[in-house]
Amino acid sequence: MTSSGRAAPYVPLAERLRPRRLDEVVGQSHLLGPGQPLRLAFESGRPHSCILWGPPGVGKTTIARLMAQAFEAEFIALSAVLGGVKEIRDAVQRAEAARSGLQPRATLVFVDEVHRFNKAQQDAFLPHVESGLFTFVGATTENPSFEVNAALLSRATVYVLRPLEDGDLQTLIERALASGDDMPALDAAARRRLVAYADGDARRLLNTLEMLAVAARAQRRTQVDEDWLLATLGERLRRFDKGGEQFYDTISALHKSVRGSDPDAALYWLVRMLDGGVDPRYVARRLIRMASEDIGLADPRALRLALDAAEVYERLGSPEGELALAQAVLYLAVAPKSNAAYTAYQAARTLVAREGTRAVPLHLRNAPTALMKELGYARGYRYAHDEPDGFAAGERYFPDGMDEVRLYEPVPRGLELRIAERLAELRRRNAQARAQHQGRASDHQAG
Repeated sequence: MTSSGRAAPYVPLAERLRPRRLDEVVGQSHLLGPGQPLRLAFESGRPHSCILWGPPGVGKTTIARLMAQAFEAEFIALSAVLGGVKEIRDAVQRAEAARSGLQPRATLVFVDEVHRFNKAQQDAFLPHVESGLFTFVGATTENPSFEVNAALLSRATVYVLRPLEDGDLQTLIERALASGDDMPALDAAARRRLVAYADGDARRLLNTLEMLAVAARAQRRTQVDEDWLLATLGERLRRFDKGGEQFYDTISALHKSVRGSDPDAALYWLVRMLDGGVDPRYVARRLIRMASEDIGLADPRALRLALDAAEVYERLGSPEGELALAQAVLYLAVAPKSNAAYTAYQAARTLVAREGTRAVPLHLRNAPTALMKELGYARGYRYAHDEPDGFAAGERYFPDGMDEVRLYEPVPRGLELRIAERLAELRRRNAQARAQHQGRASDHQAG
Protein backbone atom coordinates (compact mmCIF):
# COMPACT_ATOMS: atom_id res chain seq x y z
CA MET A 1 0.00 0.00 0.00
CA THR A 2 1.12 3.56 -0.66
CA SER A 3 1.01 6.35 1.96
CA SER A 4 -2.36 7.43 0.53
CA GLY A 5 -3.85 4.01 1.24
CA ARG A 6 -3.98 2.98 -2.41
CA ALA A 7 -2.55 -0.30 -3.63
CA ALA A 8 0.96 0.11 -5.01
CA PRO A 9 1.15 -0.36 -8.78
CA TYR A 10 1.97 -3.91 -9.79
CA VAL A 11 5.50 -4.47 -11.08
CA PRO A 12 6.23 -7.88 -12.67
CA LEU A 13 8.94 -10.03 -11.11
CA ALA A 14 11.05 -9.82 -14.28
CA GLU A 15 11.09 -6.03 -13.99
CA ARG A 16 11.77 -6.06 -10.26
CA LEU A 17 14.80 -8.29 -10.83
CA ARG A 18 16.11 -6.31 -13.80
CA PRO A 19 19.82 -5.61 -13.18
CA ARG A 20 20.64 -2.11 -11.99
CA ARG A 21 24.39 -2.51 -12.51
CA LEU A 22 26.45 -4.17 -15.20
CA ASP A 23 27.88 -6.70 -12.74
CA GLU A 24 24.34 -7.92 -12.00
CA VAL A 25 23.73 -9.02 -15.59
CA VAL A 26 23.46 -12.79 -15.91
CA GLY A 27 24.86 -14.36 -19.07
CA GLN A 28 26.47 -12.78 -22.17
CA SER A 29 29.96 -13.19 -20.75
CA HIS A 30 31.32 -13.27 -24.32
CA LEU A 31 30.29 -9.61 -24.57
CA LEU A 32 30.31 -8.37 -20.98
CA GLY A 33 33.15 -10.33 -19.41
CA PRO A 34 36.51 -8.69 -18.64
CA GLY A 35 38.18 -7.52 -21.82
CA GLN A 36 35.15 -8.33 -23.98
CA PRO A 37 33.71 -5.86 -26.54
CA LEU A 38 30.68 -4.48 -24.70
CA ARG A 39 32.50 -4.33 -21.38
CA LEU A 40 35.24 -2.27 -23.03
CA ALA A 41 32.60 -0.01 -24.57
CA PHE A 42 31.08 0.61 -21.14
CA GLU A 43 34.48 1.28 -19.61
CA SER A 44 35.54 3.66 -22.40
CA GLY A 45 32.94 6.24 -21.40
CA ARG A 46 32.21 6.87 -25.08
CA PRO A 47 28.86 5.51 -26.32
CA HIS A 48 28.47 4.20 -29.85
CA SER A 49 25.46 3.14 -31.89
CA CYS A 50 24.84 -0.59 -31.99
CA ILE A 51 22.41 -3.37 -32.82
CA LEU A 52 21.72 -6.00 -30.15
CA TRP A 53 20.71 -9.19 -31.96
CA GLY A 54 19.47 -12.15 -30.00
CA PRO A 55 16.42 -14.23 -29.00
CA PRO A 56 13.81 -12.94 -26.53
CA GLY A 57 14.64 -12.63 -22.85
CA VAL A 58 18.43 -12.50 -23.05
CA GLY A 59 19.02 -8.94 -21.82
CA LYS A 60 18.81 -6.62 -24.85
CA THR A 61 16.66 -3.99 -23.12
CA THR A 62 18.63 -4.30 -19.90
CA ILE A 63 21.93 -3.68 -21.66
CA ALA A 64 20.51 -0.63 -23.44
CA ARG A 65 19.27 0.83 -20.14
CA LEU A 66 22.61 0.19 -18.47
CA MET A 67 24.36 1.91 -21.38
CA ALA A 68 22.30 5.04 -20.84
CA GLN A 69 23.02 4.87 -17.12
CA ALA A 70 26.75 4.34 -17.63
CA PHE A 71 27.00 7.29 -20.00
CA GLU A 72 24.60 9.47 -17.94
CA ALA A 73 22.43 9.82 -21.02
CA GLU A 74 18.72 10.52 -21.44
CA PHE A 75 17.05 7.17 -22.18
CA ILE A 76 14.29 7.19 -24.80
CA ALA A 77 12.65 3.87 -25.54
CA LEU A 78 10.63 3.29 -28.71
CA SER A 79 8.77 0.18 -29.82
CA ALA A 80 8.83 -0.46 -33.54
CA VAL A 81 5.67 -2.54 -33.08
CA LEU A 82 3.65 0.38 -31.68
CA GLY A 83 5.53 3.45 -32.90
CA GLY A 84 6.11 5.22 -36.19
CA VAL A 85 7.53 8.41 -37.70
CA LYS A 86 5.69 10.60 -35.14
CA GLU A 87 7.38 8.82 -32.24
CA ILE A 88 10.73 9.16 -33.98
CA ARG A 89 10.19 12.92 -34.38
CA ASP A 90 9.22 13.22 -30.71
CA ALA A 91 12.44 11.38 -29.77
CA VAL A 92 14.47 13.78 -31.92
CA GLN A 93 12.86 16.78 -30.21
CA ARG A 94 13.57 15.34 -26.77
CA ALA A 95 17.18 14.69 -27.74
CA GLU A 96 17.57 18.27 -28.99
CA ALA A 97 16.06 19.59 -25.77
CA ALA A 98 18.41 17.42 -23.68
CA ARG A 99 21.43 18.69 -25.59
CA SER A 100 20.46 22.37 -25.43
CA GLY A 101 19.19 22.48 -21.84
CA LEU A 102 20.79 24.25 -18.90
CA GLN A 103 22.56 21.00 -18.06
CA PRO A 104 23.22 19.42 -21.47
CA ARG A 105 22.88 15.66 -21.58
CA ALA A 106 23.57 13.05 -24.19
CA THR A 107 20.65 10.91 -25.38
CA LEU A 108 20.37 7.20 -26.08
CA VAL A 109 17.42 6.17 -28.26
CA PHE A 110 16.54 2.52 -27.84
CA VAL A 111 14.34 0.92 -30.51
CA ASP A 112 12.90 -2.45 -29.58
CA GLU A 113 12.07 -4.83 -32.45
CA VAL A 114 13.82 -2.44 -34.85
CA HIS A 115 13.29 -4.88 -37.73
CA ARG A 116 9.58 -3.96 -37.60
CA PHE A 117 10.34 -0.45 -38.85
CA ASN A 118 10.17 -0.07 -42.61
CA LYS A 119 12.97 1.44 -44.69
CA ALA A 120 11.66 5.02 -44.46
CA GLN A 121 11.31 4.78 -40.68
CA GLN A 122 14.82 3.37 -40.31
CA ASP A 123 16.19 6.07 -42.63
CA ALA A 124 14.70 8.74 -40.34
CA PHE A 125 17.39 7.93 -37.76
CA LEU A 126 20.35 8.33 -40.12
CA PRO A 127 20.96 12.11 -40.06
CA HIS A 128 20.71 12.23 -36.28
CA VAL A 129 23.06 9.29 -35.81
CA GLU A 130 25.46 10.98 -38.24
CA SER A 131 25.28 14.32 -36.44
CA GLY A 132 25.74 12.72 -33.03
CA LEU A 133 22.44 14.05 -31.72
CA PHE A 134 21.86 10.71 -30.05
CA THR A 135 23.29 7.24 -29.74
CA PHE A 136 21.12 4.68 -31.50
CA VAL A 137 20.64 1.22 -29.99
CA GLY A 138 18.38 -1.22 -31.81
CA ALA A 139 17.20 -4.58 -30.51
CA THR A 140 16.10 -7.34 -32.83
CA THR A 141 15.37 -11.05 -32.78
CA GLU A 142 15.87 -11.23 -36.55
CA ASN A 143 19.06 -11.31 -38.58
CA PRO A 144 19.99 -7.63 -39.03
CA SER A 145 21.71 -8.45 -42.33
CA PHE A 146 18.23 -8.97 -43.77
CA GLU A 147 16.05 -6.73 -41.62
CA VAL A 148 18.07 -3.55 -40.99
CA ASN A 149 18.90 -1.05 -43.74
CA ALA A 150 22.47 -1.26 -44.95
CA ALA A 151 22.97 2.47 -44.31
CA LEU A 152 21.90 2.18 -40.67
CA LEU A 153 23.74 -1.11 -40.26
CA SER A 154 26.98 0.47 -41.47
CA ARG A 155 26.74 3.07 -38.70
CA ALA A 156 26.16 0.57 -35.89
CA THR A 157 28.15 -2.27 -34.37
CA VAL A 158 26.26 -5.57 -34.25
CA TYR A 159 26.50 -7.53 -31.01
CA VAL A 160 25.12 -11.09 -31.00
CA LEU A 161 23.50 -12.10 -27.72
CA ARG A 162 23.11 -15.78 -26.86
CA PRO A 163 20.36 -17.70 -25.04
CA LEU A 164 21.09 -17.97 -21.34
CA GLU A 165 22.84 -21.12 -20.20
CA ASP A 166 21.17 -23.47 -17.72
CA GLY A 167 23.50 -22.25 -14.97
CA ASP A 168 22.48 -18.65 -15.67
CA LEU A 169 18.81 -19.56 -15.36
CA GLN A 170 19.47 -21.39 -12.10
CA THR A 171 21.11 -18.20 -10.83
CA LEU A 172 17.96 -16.25 -11.71
CA ILE A 173 15.81 -18.76 -9.84
CA GLU A 174 18.00 -18.25 -6.76
CA ARG A 175 17.63 -14.49 -7.06
CA ALA A 176 13.86 -14.77 -7.38
CA LEU A 177 13.58 -17.08 -4.36
CA ALA A 178 15.74 -14.68 -2.34
CA SER A 179 13.79 -11.59 -3.44
CA GLY A 180 11.47 -11.62 -0.44
CA ASP A 181 8.35 -11.94 -2.60
CA ASP A 182 6.88 -14.90 -0.72
CA MET A 183 8.16 -17.39 -3.28
CA PRO A 184 7.69 -21.11 -2.64
CA ALA A 185 10.68 -23.43 -2.34
CA LEU A 186 11.36 -25.57 -5.42
CA ASP A 187 12.91 -29.02 -5.38
CA ALA A 188 15.72 -29.89 -7.79
CA ALA A 189 13.47 -31.63 -10.33
CA ALA A 190 11.07 -28.68 -10.46
CA ARG A 191 13.97 -26.31 -11.04
CA ARG A 192 15.30 -28.43 -13.88
CA ARG A 193 11.87 -28.50 -15.47
CA LEU A 194 11.54 -24.72 -15.24
CA VAL A 195 14.99 -24.21 -16.73
CA ALA A 196 14.19 -26.57 -19.59
CA TYR A 197 10.90 -24.79 -20.24
CA ALA A 198 12.57 -21.36 -20.24
CA ASP A 199 14.92 -22.52 -23.01
CA GLY A 200 17.40 -19.69 -22.48
CA ASP A 201 14.74 -16.97 -21.99
CA ALA A 202 15.04 -15.15 -18.65
CA ARG A 203 11.71 -13.36 -19.03
CA ARG A 204 9.84 -16.59 -19.67
CA LEU A 205 11.50 -18.16 -16.65
CA LEU A 206 10.63 -15.34 -14.26
CA ASN A 207 7.08 -14.89 -15.57
CA THR A 208 6.43 -18.60 -15.14
CA LEU A 209 7.99 -18.60 -11.69
CA GLU A 210 5.77 -15.68 -10.68
CA MET A 211 2.70 -17.53 -11.95
CA LEU A 212 3.71 -20.54 -9.90
CA ALA A 213 4.10 -18.39 -6.80
CA VAL A 214 0.55 -17.05 -7.19
CA ALA A 215 -0.85 -20.57 -7.58
CA ALA A 216 1.17 -21.84 -4.62
CA ARG A 217 -0.04 -19.02 -2.36
CA ALA A 218 -3.63 -19.72 -3.39
CA GLN A 219 -3.19 -23.30 -2.22
CA ARG A 220 -1.07 -22.30 0.78
CA ARG A 221 1.74 -24.40 -0.58
CA THR A 222 5.28 -23.57 0.52
CA GLN A 223 7.06 -26.39 -1.34
CA VAL A 224 6.83 -27.09 -5.08
CA ASP A 225 7.81 -30.42 -6.64
CA GLU A 226 7.82 -31.46 -10.29
CA ASP A 227 4.48 -33.28 -10.15
CA TRP A 228 2.66 -30.24 -8.78
CA LEU A 229 4.49 -28.05 -11.27
CA LEU A 230 3.28 -30.16 -14.21
CA ALA A 231 -0.25 -30.38 -12.84
CA THR A 232 -0.43 -26.61 -12.34
CA LEU A 233 1.11 -25.42 -15.60
CA GLY A 234 -0.16 -28.32 -17.68
CA GLU A 235 -0.13 -27.35 -21.35
CA ARG A 236 2.58 -24.78 -20.81
CA LEU A 237 5.07 -27.50 -19.98
CA ARG A 238 4.31 -29.51 -23.08
CA ARG A 239 7.49 -27.90 -24.38
CA PHE A 240 10.59 -29.98 -24.83
CA ASP A 241 12.86 -30.82 -21.97
CA LYS A 242 15.87 -29.34 -23.70
CA GLY A 243 18.80 -31.64 -23.16
CA GLY A 244 16.54 -34.35 -21.75
CA GLU A 245 15.49 -37.76 -23.00
CA GLN A 246 12.25 -36.67 -24.68
CA PHE A 247 14.05 -34.01 -26.70
CA TYR A 248 16.68 -36.38 -28.05
CA ASP A 249 14.20 -39.21 -28.62
CA THR A 250 12.05 -36.98 -30.81
CA ILE A 251 14.87 -35.52 -32.89
CA SER A 252 16.11 -39.10 -33.30
CA ALA A 253 12.68 -40.11 -34.60
CA LEU A 254 12.70 -37.22 -37.08
CA HIS A 255 16.20 -38.08 -38.31
CA LYS A 256 15.42 -41.79 -38.69
CA SER A 257 12.16 -41.05 -40.52
CA VAL A 258 14.03 -38.87 -43.02
CA ARG A 259 16.74 -41.51 -43.42
CA GLY A 260 14.05 -44.16 -43.87
CA SER A 261 12.38 -42.11 -46.66
CA ASP A 262 9.03 -41.79 -44.85
CA PRO A 263 7.85 -38.22 -45.53
CA ASP A 264 4.62 -38.60 -43.54
CA ALA A 265 6.34 -39.77 -40.35
CA ALA A 266 9.09 -37.17 -40.81
CA LEU A 267 6.51 -34.39 -41.09
CA TYR A 268 4.71 -35.71 -38.00
CA TRP A 269 7.86 -35.61 -35.87
CA LEU A 270 8.76 -32.17 -37.21
CA VAL A 271 5.39 -30.79 -36.12
CA ARG A 272 5.69 -32.57 -32.76
CA MET A 273 8.98 -30.76 -32.17
CA LEU A 274 7.70 -27.35 -33.27
CA ASP A 275 4.47 -27.80 -31.31
CA GLY A 276 6.54 -28.72 -28.27
CA GLY A 277 8.41 -25.43 -28.47
CA VAL A 278 11.77 -26.48 -29.84
CA ASP A 279 13.75 -23.65 -31.43
CA PRO A 280 13.11 -23.96 -35.21
CA ARG A 281 16.70 -22.85 -35.78
CA TYR A 282 17.83 -26.05 -34.06
CA VAL A 283 15.61 -28.07 -36.41
CA ALA A 284 17.09 -26.19 -39.38
CA ARG A 285 20.62 -27.08 -38.26
CA ARG A 286 19.68 -30.75 -37.93
CA LEU A 287 18.13 -30.77 -41.42
CA ILE A 288 21.38 -29.41 -42.84
CA ARG A 289 23.21 -32.23 -41.08
CA MET A 290 20.77 -34.82 -42.49
CA ALA A 291 21.29 -33.48 -46.00
CA SER A 292 25.03 -34.09 -45.71
CA GLU A 293 25.00 -37.28 -43.66
CA ASP A 294 22.15 -39.24 -45.26
CA ILE A 295 21.77 -37.84 -48.78
CA GLY A 296 25.09 -36.28 -49.72
CA LEU A 297 26.01 -36.49 -53.38
CA ALA A 298 23.10 -38.77 -54.24
CA ASP A 299 21.19 -35.46 -54.50
CA PRO A 300 23.38 -32.38 -53.87
CA ARG A 301 20.29 -30.18 -54.16
CA ALA A 302 19.15 -31.44 -50.77
CA LEU A 303 21.88 -29.54 -48.93
CA ARG A 304 21.10 -26.34 -50.81
CA LEU A 305 17.39 -26.69 -50.07
CA ALA A 306 18.09 -27.28 -46.38
CA LEU A 307 20.27 -24.14 -46.28
CA ASP A 308 17.58 -22.18 -48.10
CA ALA A 309 14.97 -23.33 -45.58
CA ALA A 310 17.18 -22.13 -42.71
CA GLU A 311 17.61 -18.76 -44.41
CA VAL A 312 13.87 -18.45 -45.08
CA TYR A 313 13.17 -19.09 -41.41
CA GLU A 314 15.68 -16.41 -40.41
CA ARG A 315 13.89 -13.93 -42.68
CA LEU A 316 10.29 -14.79 -41.79
CA GLY A 317 10.43 -16.25 -38.29
CA SER A 318 7.47 -18.19 -36.88
CA PRO A 319 5.01 -19.33 -38.02
CA GLU A 320 5.59 -18.43 -41.69
CA GLY A 321 9.16 -19.70 -41.81
CA GLU A 322 8.19 -23.09 -40.41
CA LEU A 323 6.56 -23.98 -43.74
CA ALA A 324 9.99 -23.82 -45.40
CA LEU A 325 11.30 -26.29 -42.79
CA ALA A 326 8.38 -28.60 -43.55
CA GLN A 327 9.16 -28.37 -47.27
CA ALA A 328 12.79 -29.26 -46.58
CA VAL A 329 11.81 -32.24 -44.41
CA LEU A 330 9.58 -33.62 -47.17
CA TYR A 331 12.28 -33.19 -49.81
CA LEU A 332 14.97 -34.82 -47.66
CA ALA A 333 12.67 -37.74 -46.89
CA VAL A 334 11.94 -38.54 -50.55
CA ALA A 335 15.46 -37.82 -51.87
CA PRO A 336 17.74 -40.77 -52.76
CA LYS A 337 19.88 -41.71 -49.80
CA SER A 338 23.64 -42.04 -49.51
CA ASN A 339 25.95 -41.92 -46.53
CA ALA A 340 29.02 -42.30 -48.75
CA ALA A 341 30.26 -38.75 -48.06
CA TYR A 342 29.74 -39.20 -44.30
CA THR A 343 31.48 -42.59 -44.34
CA ALA A 344 34.36 -41.23 -46.40
CA TYR A 345 34.84 -38.31 -44.02
CA GLN A 346 34.90 -40.57 -40.97
CA ALA A 347 37.36 -42.90 -42.71
CA ALA A 348 39.59 -39.93 -43.56
CA ARG A 349 39.61 -38.84 -39.92
CA THR A 350 40.62 -42.33 -38.84
CA LEU A 351 43.33 -42.43 -41.50
CA VAL A 352 44.82 -39.06 -40.50
CA ALA A 353 44.81 -40.04 -36.83
CA ARG A 354 46.62 -43.28 -37.66
CA GLU A 355 49.12 -41.90 -40.16
CA GLY A 356 50.09 -38.76 -38.30
CA THR A 357 51.45 -35.68 -40.07
CA ARG A 358 53.09 -36.66 -43.33
CA ALA A 359 54.98 -34.12 -45.45
CA VAL A 360 53.34 -32.61 -48.51
CA PRO A 361 55.12 -33.98 -51.61
CA LEU A 362 57.39 -31.40 -53.26
CA HIS A 363 55.52 -31.46 -56.56
CA LEU A 364 52.28 -30.44 -54.77
CA ARG A 365 53.82 -27.46 -52.98
CA ASN A 366 53.61 -23.88 -54.24
CA ALA A 367 56.86 -22.19 -55.28
CA PRO A 368 56.36 -18.41 -54.96
CA THR A 369 60.10 -17.67 -54.45
CA ALA A 370 63.28 -18.48 -56.40
CA LEU A 371 64.71 -20.36 -53.42
CA MET A 372 61.68 -22.61 -53.21
CA LYS A 373 61.96 -23.37 -56.92
CA GLU A 374 65.63 -24.26 -56.43
CA LEU A 375 64.62 -26.61 -53.63
CA GLY A 376 62.31 -28.45 -55.99
CA TYR A 377 58.97 -27.07 -54.88
CA ALA A 378 56.28 -27.61 -57.59
CA ARG A 379 58.80 -29.41 -59.83
CA GLY A 380 57.11 -32.04 -61.95
CA TYR A 381 53.58 -30.90 -61.07
CA ARG A 382 51.14 -31.57 -63.91
CA TYR A 383 48.51 -28.85 -64.34
CA ALA A 384 45.31 -30.83 -64.87
CA HIS A 385 43.70 -28.21 -67.13
CA ASP A 386 46.53 -28.66 -69.64
CA GLU A 387 46.02 -32.43 -69.80
CA PRO A 388 43.59 -34.32 -72.09
CA ASP A 389 40.05 -34.18 -70.68
CA GLY A 390 41.34 -32.00 -67.82
CA PHE A 391 42.75 -35.06 -66.04
CA ALA A 392 46.42 -35.81 -65.29
CA ALA A 393 46.23 -39.57 -65.59
CA GLY A 394 48.66 -41.39 -63.30
CA GLU A 395 49.45 -38.38 -61.09
CA ARG A 396 49.78 -39.03 -57.33
CA TYR A 397 48.32 -36.72 -54.69
CA PHE A 398 48.84 -38.69 -51.46
CA PRO A 399 52.02 -38.16 -49.38
CA ASP A 400 55.17 -39.92 -50.57
CA GLY A 401 55.55 -43.41 -49.15
CA MET A 402 51.88 -43.70 -48.30
CA ASP A 403 49.65 -46.17 -50.10
CA GLU A 404 46.68 -44.67 -51.89
CA VAL A 405 43.45 -45.30 -50.02
CA ARG A 406 39.89 -45.39 -51.33
CA LEU A 407 37.81 -43.42 -48.88
CA TYR A 408 34.82 -42.44 -51.01
CA GLU A 409 32.72 -45.20 -52.54
CA PRO A 410 29.52 -43.90 -54.20
CA VAL A 411 26.30 -45.81 -53.66
CA PRO A 412 24.23 -47.02 -56.65
CA ARG A 413 21.49 -44.41 -56.13
CA GLY A 414 20.69 -40.96 -57.45
CA LEU A 415 23.46 -38.82 -58.88
CA GLU A 416 26.07 -41.11 -57.31
CA LEU A 417 25.30 -43.65 -60.04
CA ARG A 418 26.90 -41.27 -62.55
CA ILE A 419 29.64 -40.26 -60.09
CA ALA A 420 30.54 -43.94 -59.69
CA GLU A 421 30.78 -44.34 -63.46
CA ARG A 422 33.03 -41.28 -63.73
CA LEU A 423 35.25 -42.43 -60.86
CA ALA A 424 35.59 -45.90 -62.37
CA GLU A 425 36.77 -44.39 -65.67
CA LEU A 426 39.27 -42.07 -63.93
CA ARG A 427 40.64 -44.93 -61.85
CA ARG A 428 40.97 -47.10 -64.99
CA ARG A 429 42.96 -44.34 -66.71
CA ASN A 430 45.16 -43.89 -63.63
CA ALA A 431 45.93 -47.61 -63.54
CA GLN A 432 46.67 -47.66 -67.27
CA ALA A 433 48.99 -44.63 -67.09
CA ARG A 434 50.89 -46.01 -64.12
CA ALA A 435 51.27 -49.40 -65.78
CA GLN A 436 52.70 -47.70 -68.87
CA HIS A 437 55.03 -45.63 -66.70
CA GLN A 438 56.29 -48.73 -64.89
CA GLY A 439 56.77 -50.46 -68.24
CA ARG A 440 58.89 -47.60 -69.54
CA ALA A 441 60.90 -47.54 -66.29
CA SER A 442 61.57 -51.30 -66.59
CA ASP A 443 62.67 -50.91 -70.22
CA HIS A 444 64.99 -48.05 -69.22
CA GLN A 445 66.60 -50.14 -66.47
CA ALA A 446 67.02 -53.09 -68.83
CA GLY A 447 68.67 -50.88 -71.46
